[in-house]
Amino acid sequence: MRAIDARHMGNDKVICIWELDGILVDPGPQSTEDTLLDALDGREPRAVLLTHIHFDHAGVAGALVRRWPDLPVYLHERGAPHLAAPERLVKSAARVFGGEEGLARAWGEIVPVPERNLHVLHGGETVLGDFRVEYTPGHASHHVSFLHEPSGTAFIGDVAGVRIPPSDYVLAPTPPPDVDVEAWERSLDIVAGWDPEALALTHFGRVDDVGVHLAAMRERLHEFVGLAARHGLEAFAAGVVERIERGAGDVADRYTQASPPDNGYVGLRRYLDKRAAG
Repeated sequence: MRAIDARHMGNDKVICIWELDGILVDPGPQSTEDTLLDALDGREPRAVLLTHIHFDHAGVAGALVRRWPDLPVYLHERGAPHLAAPERLVKSAARVFGGEEGLARAWGEIVPVPERNLHVLHGGETVLGDFRVEYTPGHASHHVSFLHEPSGTAFIGDVAGVRIPPSDYVLAPTPPPDVDVEAWERSLDIVAGWDPEALALTHFGRVDDVGVHLAAMRERLHEFVGLAARHGLEAFAAGVVERIERGAGDVADRYTQASPPDNGYVGLRRYLDKRAAG
């Protein structure tokens, strides 16, 4: 098992691509495809496992299938239609990232994945021999997590948040459109119930103090919900940046690159408004 640093926008410790026995877990955005290909050194992957379809995790999937037409891609059923026909997803994301140019600069080209390459997951399966799958929404409605049973490693996408080494500060990433805090807590319970030896984070790397980390993630999630309930966007973002700088020190900028606070506010505000509406 190895962690490949995607070096997103030239920075280390922002996006981690996991590779295990030729299987790629969350291969990252298309904008870092060359870094991934260099790390693969000509080797064709056996398969791609996607925890969810956000571009920082899954954006390169279509480009990889274009390169290797028989490459299977495993993902949740809610995400599959958007990878097969990503136009609506791209249009929505472009509004967040300053238009199509901003989107391309951050994430690269979003290439459709042919339906024949998509292997739909529901949760409860075991795939590729050793990977147990559970449905883990909260961060996204199309989120699954994978437990590699031989090693006890849980590949959990963004369920357990952002933690950039050497800092131990845990950040809750809450982008729109479908943050669901109650579902997220149940997903944290699922991961804890696996009793994994380690967590494999996309942002960023291996976590060994699993119980401490999951407790911190749960606490941070509630802290940010309260912050968003009390404040508007500017005050929320300033409060999050202050907490990151205090908790993360020299790697604070990696946290805000991995999970921009403005975006986090929009996700939480949408959640709070939906909850208030019943």
